[in-house]
Amino acid sequence: MNTLRRAAHVTLSVAAIAVATACSAGGTTAPAASVTGAAGTTTQAPATQAQGVEAAALAPRAASKTARKTGKPKLGIADITPMGEKVERVGVGFPIIVTFDRAVRNKAAAEAVLQVQAQKPVEGAWRWVSDRKVIYRTKTYWKPHQKVLFTARLSQIPGNEAAKDVSRRFAVGTANISVVDTKRHVMKVRRDGKLAKTIPISAGRGGLKRNGVDVYLTTTGVHLAMGKKRVETMTSSWLGVTDPKDPLYYKLEIPWAVRISDSGEYVHQSAGDYQFLGKSNQSHGCVRATPAGAQWFYGISQRGDVITVTGTKRKLDWRNGWSYWQLSWNQWKRGSALPAGSASASASASPSASPTPDQDAPQGQDALQG
Repeated sequence: MNTLRRAAHVTLSVAAIAVATACSAGGTTAPAASVTGAAGTTTQAPATQAQGVEAAALAPRAASKTARKTGKPKLGIADITPMGEKVERVGVGFPIIVTFDRAVRNKAAAEAVLQVQAQKPVEGAWRWVSDRKVIYRTKTYWKPHQKVLFTARLSQIPGNEAAKDVSRRFAVGTANISVVDTKRHVMKVRRDGKLAKTIPISAGRGGLKRNGVDVYLTTTGVHLAMGKKRVETMTSSWLGVTDPKDPLYYKLEIPWAVRISDSGEYVHQSAGDYQFLGKSNQSHGCVRATPAGAQWFYGISQRGDVITVTGTKRKLDWRNGWSYWQLSWNQWKRGSALPAGSASASASASPSASPTPDQDAPQGQDALQG
């Protein structure tokens, strides 16, 4: 079930995607995930950062401890997504999305001061998706149950010495990895590698083409959970149908909705039609589940959890929401502004000093940015 309107604040345009998918919330952005405070203490973590930048013009100048910081910062950060360890736990597929407060002229210099430190390091790299937004993705999924520290040493960018360095620590939770098989009509959910639940589902039925794309099909590919809502309002306005007298009109309050794309796909409780679950595909593009299965899935879901959909002819576009795992690792690295060979942020020793997590860091303004 779907609506036409997408979140106006989402700056990563999905205009290149031919048409909207069939399941979206009425005029609202996907909500933030329910939050769980991170437990335990943080150990000193090895760093992952871009290295080997040979061109001096691209590398930031080391800021002297006695350097005078005068004038106004020329570049700051408007938003960091996800939120910090005290607000939410994230899934093993989560991206780090950094939105600057203005267009970045020297992307290489800005990227070179962005640092990611993990207790259990994996290779990662940044990719620019606009003049203001850069996204960090790992080569393989993050290892679960750890802390990851992001630091932006903005004062080390030439000409930006007056800026404040910012950081944020993330808490990675359980590795929730789900596979939706649209041909067998089942979703299998594994938690930390063990099969936790098999849920009968009904996916997109197909049959409605717009600009050559069947918008009633669920998109095949690697989705990430972007947010969830206890009850989501879904309407037919995405079809251009707003007249209650129209046979295609609907407006439904749908429980246990976990959003997995910008074009409006959710995993949610089926609004009736339970006889089709596990047997056939009947939705407008969402993944419908049993009441008990949908509520359980909602309860465990974290932003950044992996939901892979298989079996349909409609491919998920990597720009649709947080679908960055649709790109191969080599494709992803091509979006870095650093020279070849230094774009990959490999594990390295932790710096001797780091800003206090979340010190001077802007709070996440939105659950769905990116």
